Amino acid sequence: MSLFELLGGGAGALALALTLVQLAPVKINPWSAIARAVGRAVNADLEKELREIKTRLNAHIESDDRRAADGHRARILHFNNELLRGIEHTKEEFIEALADIDAYEDYFRANPDYPNNRAVLAIKNIQSSYMERLQKHDFL
Repeated sequence: MSLFELLGGGAGALALALTLVQLAPVKINPWSAIARAVGRAVNADLEKELREIKTRLNAHIESDDRRAADGHRARILHFNNELLRGIEHTKEEFIEALADIDAYEDYFRANPDYPNNRAVLAIKNIQSSYMERLQKHDFL
């Protein structure tokens, strides 16, 4: 006699199978599903907003950096204009002008699309004047 016959046919086999295999209860919580959906929607909105803020912040940083480079260039051109007019300067004033040149050239190297042709000759003149003053020891 087989186990199938002992258990009384198909009904017994089904009862045996159900006792051997435990089925996990399925928990359905509609509130957690709603909370997950709302969380995903809020996160998507926040991510979009953060991307927009980052884009705007980067534009402000670029604008500020360009404005600073324009200021360096203006001081370089002004200092060179004074040299061309024969106005004498102290060694410290030359060092400040050279610091402006360094900052201006750093920006230009990092931003090759920035127009540099306005200050190239002024920079060369300031540097050569500085070298000449160093050799002659005749700063103001």
